[in-house]
Amino acid sequence: MTLRVLTRYHLELLVRSQRWLAPGLAYLVVLGLGLSGGDDVASAAAFSAGLLVPVTGWLVRGAVGAEPPQSRACLVAAAGWARVHLSALLAAALAGLVLGALGLAAVLVLGSGGTAAGVAGGVLATVVCVLSGAAVGAVCNRPVVVGAYAVPLGLGAVVAVLLVPGSPANEVVRALVLGARQHAPGVPWWTLPAAAALAAGCCWAAVAVAVRRGG
Repeated sequence: MTLRVLTRYHLELLVRSQRWLAPGLAYLVVLGLGLSGGDDVASAAAFSAGLLVPVTGWLVRGAVGAEPPQSRACLVAAAGWARVHLSALLAAALAGLVLGALGLAAVLVLGSGGTAAGVAGGVLATVVCVLSGAAVGAVCNRPVVVGAYAVPLGLGAVVAVLLVPGSPANEVVRALVLGARQHAPGVPWWTLPAAAALAAGCCWAAVAVAVRRGG
């Protein structure tokens, strides 16, 4: 069973189980409350992207827990823990990207003052924040963290990712906000490989723990 098939299965399971509904609605509602017609595209895109960090982490929590234990055991017997858990993480990241694309489309429709640099920065911020949220979700949910500590640890990690200087999500969001104030949005492209490396490392750690503990 290939990783592509497993990822599609987990994505369908995430949708059918409606575990995407709470984070998805939370994202759309908060985004709708925070946006208004005429907002600068760069600053609005920064707001939309920043929301994706906790939302994607929440989607990861839903994806890794959506499958019933009996079904998961059968899937693991056929494909192994590594591919099963990695596909759940990929499904959550894809769901986050879909939400981010919808949010960015709303920003472009409602916003004003959109430039090529601002739009590019919005796309970059969306991808970077989804990757950062996936990284947080990977290491702050099962099998790495189980029980009552998962949620507070995840919230703390989200705050750190968004507020600590040098974090890819912090840097790209801050660059968009400062660029909007100066009417010259910057595009810190280095944040994309940095966020990809962060997500890859966290997902690798989560998969390694899943293999070691048996999920």
